[in-house]
Amino acid sequence: MDLNQQTERSPGRRRLLRGTLVACCALALSTAGATAASASISTPRTVDYVALGDSYASGPGIPTQVHTACARSDQNFPSLLAAARNWRLTDVSCSGATTTALAGPQGAQSPQLDALSEDTDVVTLTIGGNDLGFSNNLATCASLTSQDPAGHPCQTFFTSDGTDRLEQRVNDIAPKITAALDSVRERSPHAKVVVVGYPDLFPEDGVGCTGSAVPLAAGDFAYLRDTEKKLNSMLAGQASANGAAYVDTYTPTVGHDMCKPAGERWIEPLVATAPAAPAHPNAQGQQAMAAAVEHALHCRPYRR
Repeated sequence: MDLNQQTERSPGRRRLLRGTLVACCALALSTAGATAASASISTPRTVDYVALGDSYASGPGIPTQVHTACARSDQNFPSLLAAARNWRLTDVSCSGATTTALAGPQGAQSPQLDALSEDTDVVTLTIGGNDLGFSNNLATCASLTSQDPAGHPCQTFFTSDGTDRLEQRVNDIAPKITAALDSVRERSPHAKVVVVGYPDLFPEDGVGCTGSAVPLAAGDFAYLRDTEKKLNSMLAGQASANGAAYVDTYTPTVGHDMCKPAGERWIEPLVATAPAAPAHPNAQGQQAMAAAVEHALHCRPYRR
């Protein structure tokens, strides 16, 4: 398995977007083994950071791709975060990953959890979107647009039996997140575990955009926005219930969704124009996600 070690430093990797993103001290990383009154000064060892997750962590299409099978970029948020913190990174994030791929093989890729050890200090986990089937759901919604471009054919399709099937899927994913966090804790009992949420894909006000780049019905933008919010809310709840931290990447990316013009959007539309996968963060989006995590860790560096 290619456990890509990111050690190269560059100004671009250190240029993380700043701002009021999340409460700084909510993710303060404790100093393990520190004594109250020590006169000696020791050199802290390098922090071992493992990045787990799907394409929102791996950065498909963003130059430079360093792992073809997983569509992994050396400018994804784990790489940017590791460079900013001078951490040793083992990045096993992989496009298409589900919670199943954490503990089992994903094609020729070994289980992501195999990258963890008792020496792991920090773990980020970005997972759940593929369990929801988000890419397939978007394709379904796009295919239904012509039936009622001004209405909400996608929402009608997923709620036709009186139950919101996407909401039910979100609920069904919750125990899988718990199991994933339990597995991480079992392998890396001393690590700080951070669940990273998904950025804002659709306009926050629910008003969609028209054109071939985002072929969705006008009334479905609000439904898809709300579905993503339910997913993030579930991830935040599972993190809290299982002793992990949660980083909100949605709030700091509001106003930079796929409907914004090039240069303002951090999420590519369904027909991508920047080097990134459709409906995924571009390079600016990955910088924003890195900034959200880095800002949350900013008030105290991790040392053991």
